[in-house]
Parts: sequence; C-alpha cells; structure tokens
Amino acid sequence: MSEKIYCVASFKPKPGKEEAVFKALQSLEPNTHREDACIHYTVTRQIDNPFARGTSYPIVFHEIWASREEFEAHCQRKEIQDFFAQHVESPDGDIEDANVCVYTDEPWNFDAPRV
Repeated sequence: MSEKIYCVASFKPKPGKEEAVFKALQSLEPNTHREDACIHYTVTRQIDNPFARGTSYPIVFHEIWASREEFEAHCQRKEIQDFFAQHVESPDGDIEDANVCVYTDEPWNFDAPRV
C-alpha cells in the first residue's frame, strides 16, 4: 500500500510580483530537499503552450512526500510557516491567494495486503 502524499500548491501573486514570488518559493527548495521524506519538491511557473490552454494560478509547487505524517511535519517547519505568514497571510505580502491540496494515488477501497 502506498503511503505517498502528492501536494499541489498553487499561488496567485499580486500584480507585478510574479518574479519575486517565484524567487521566494525557489528559496524554500534547498532545505526542503534535505528532508528525508521529501521525494519531489519543485516550484514551476506557467508558460504559454497551444496544447495546454487551461487556467490556473501562475506559480505551482509539485510535491511528493513519503507519508502524510511527514508532509504535515514539513508544513510545521519554521521556514514554511514564516513563508506563509509573510507572503500569504500578511496584507503586505506578495501573494494574493494560495491553494494547497493533497492527493493520494490509491483508488477508493484499495485492499492491498500489509506486509
């Protein structure tokens, strides 16, 4: 049974703050990559492509964590909490809105044996 957690964290910067937000999010990568449970953690920015015309916030973190508990521990790190307090929750922050969601790759009623 997979315990992996997949997180998609989308960010909508305030007008004119796109580059600053991208750089601020990139600064979180090095220490997060040091976490043993971090499988994948990459910030990306939306680009124009004729085959992918969907709408989304322009900056998105793609994360994979070994387990839900370890993802939640990551979220409690001071660096992560400080980022959200400074950039998302503060009226002076550069981020207008954020949407953080977690997912599993297991189907409903998955009955894999525990070994």
